[in-house]
Formats: sequence, structure tokens, C-alpha cells
Amino acid sequence: MSALTVDPGPGHGQDWDDLVRIWEETDAPEGCKVEIIEGIVTVSPPPSKDHNTTAALLQRRLYAVIPEEWEIYQTLGVSVPGRAGVYIPDLLVVPRTVATGPGNRVPAEEALLVVEITSQANANHDRVKKAHGYAKAGVGLFLLLDPWHSGRPTATLHGDPDSGTYRVLDVVEYGGTLTLPEPFKLDLDTGIFPVS
Repeated sequence: MSALTVDPGPGHGQDWDDLVRIWEETDAPEGCKVEIIEGIVTVSPPPSKDHNTTAALLQRRLYAVIPEEWEIYQTLGVSVPGRAGVYIPDLLVVPRTVATGPGNRVPAEEALLVVEITSQANANHDRVKKAHGYAKAGVGLFLLLDPWHSGRPTATLHGDPDSGTYRVLDVVEYGGTLTLPEPFKLDLDTGIFPVS
């Protein structure tokens, strides 16, 4: 696949619109994830069974604590034009009103929580590039589940974004309990997540 790099610049202009059009028109095999990361359209293979199980287990726990008017999405795009990006987080929590209507993406600043689960092939995107993009866009909470972290699977909760950088609010190795603060107020037992 060819890649197109653009400078989104102030107001993102025509180059951004062209890049989004290419993203929307990319014909990838079913289950693949098509994203724009730092101005490059990328295609990732479908996630593994363990990856999907982790997302499902976390989603079940989140539904137990979120208000009725919020939803959790697994394939909704998040626009991060300041980083020339459209990401597809593994889980995205937004008010239902934000995700209702035409289109296939929402502004990143509307996200209440984004969750990325690393895969062996794209862990750097989740750990560095997307983390920086979410922080720059002002996403309040970013949870990184990283079963590939140096042989020690970890869960890291980032928050308080400032100038494109997050503060680490909590980090535990799988097996420990990670606490999501208000408005979630969830003590998450990370020992439930499979490790490949």
C-alpha cells in the first residue's frame, strides 16, 4: 500500500481533507484497522483472539460503571488533526450524543476515555505516537494495556494532558489492580486479561 504524508497546518486545509478522503476510501480486508498516524495511512491486520478477549473483558466492566447516556465503541474513528491523525482506539468511551449521526469519526476532545491494547507489530504506535496525539488533543484519560511490555505485561493509566504530554496516573503489572478515577470509579483487576 502506498502512503501519503501531509502537513495538517493550522486549520488543516485541503491536504488534511485529501488525507481523510484517502483514509475513508481505503479498501482493506475485513477486520483490518485503517488509521492515519502522523500523516500516514496505515493498515493493521485483525487483532488476535487474546486482544479481542481483553477488549471484551474491559468493555463488560466499563458498562457496569458508566452512565446510561454514554457508550463504548470499538470501531469508531477519533480525529486528531493536530497530529495528522485519525485513530481507531480499541475502546472509546463518549457520550452517545457525540457519536450519533452521519460519519465515521468523532473529535478526540470529546472522548472521555480511550483504550489501546498493544499488538506485537504496532506497540510503538500505541505507546508513543497515539499517546502523544491523544494528549495533544486533550483526551482526559488514556489507558494503555500492554501485554508486550518487556516481558512484563502492564496497564498504564495516563491523564492530565498538558502540551501534548500525559502524566502517568497509575501503572501496574498484569495481576495488579488499576484504579480508573471519577467519573468511572472502577478498580480494575488486570489479572483477568490473557497474556500471550
